[in-house]
Formats: sequence, C-alpha cells, structure tokens
Amino acid sequence: MTGNPQVPDYELDDTLELTTAEQVKAISDPLRTSIIQLLHERAATVTELAAAVKRPKSTVAHHVNVLADAGLLKVVRTRRVRAIEERFYGRAARVFFYEMGRTGALDFNDFEVAAKESVTAFEAGQLRSFIRHARVPDERIGEFWGRVHELVQEFDKLPRSGDTTYGFVVGSYPVSDYPALPPRQDDAD
Repeated sequence: MTGNPQVPDYELDDTLELTTAEQVKAISDPLRTSIIQLLHERAATVTELAAAVKRPKSTVAHHVNVLADAGLLKVVRTRRVRAIEERFYGRAARVFFYEMGRTGALDFNDFEVAAKESVTAFEAGQLRSFIRHARVPDERIGEFWGRVHELVQEFDKLPRSGDTTYGFVVGSYPVSDYPALPPRQDDAD
C-alpha cells in the first residue's frame, strides 16, 4: 500500500471549535466518528464510505448529512458520473475540539471506545499503553495537555501508509478517590 504524501488530499482548517450541542452530538456517534476518521486519509464519496464501514449506503448517507449539517463535513469536490453528480466529502478541520461545559453536552468516552478496540491487540501481545497518576496543579495539567495536543496533531498529519491502522488515545481526568500520602511529618517531632 502506498502512502499519500499530503494527508488528506484536500484543503481543510487545522482546528474547529465545536460551539453547539448539535455539533457535539453529531460527532458523538461511533459510526460518524469512523466516517470522520476515514476522511483524514482522503476525500470520499458516500459509496466509498459505505464500503469501508460495511453499512448500507442509505445509512451512511444519513450520517454524512448529519455531519455536514453540523458543519463538520463539506463537499470538497464533485465529478459527473453519467447523469449524476458524485460528491466527495472531506472534514471541515483536522481536529475538532470543544471547551468542557460550553455546549452542555458530553463527547463519547474515548477510553471506552479504545478499550473495546484494543482487546484483540492486548490478547495478541501488541498493545502499548501507560497509565500514570500524579498530584499536580491545574495549570500544569493545562500546560501538559497543550504538549499532548501537539503530539495528537502530529499523529493526525502522518501520511497514511502501511497495512495496519493504529489507534492512539490520550486523556487526563481527575481521580477523586486515588490514595494520597498524609502530609510529611517533620523529623524533629
């Protein structure tokens, strides 16, 4: 399989902030997420997307329309096939994000999706993962997350090549009941 040197093969913004509950809801469906991820590689028609996700063309067309109506997908080019104009869809942006609490809706749990996807890799001894816990100030998490975001953007821009698709999931979350040592006692006591 040869790689595409420019990923994807159409122009798109680097980021798009999701500002409505409609946008967050649109991106929260697992099938729509798969469609969005496929369009990272190149623009595609509904027929191509339906073949890739192994779902009926009518089902995929519905989900593409939901994403397009929410401003997350757009027609990036067309071509005439006999008397029909075939539309190629692309993402509106490389990365979608939202400020927590702004839209009143929650994204789906990326870790739940990753856990389901990673079972086969775990059983085959091919899962690479880490989990770490640290008590740090909120502003340090913000700085750290900024660096992680840059790494995610780098991953998104990789040329699509090879025969294996890899998942890449990262996150940070507060853990309210994680054990903590009591304050250090002065040795002089």
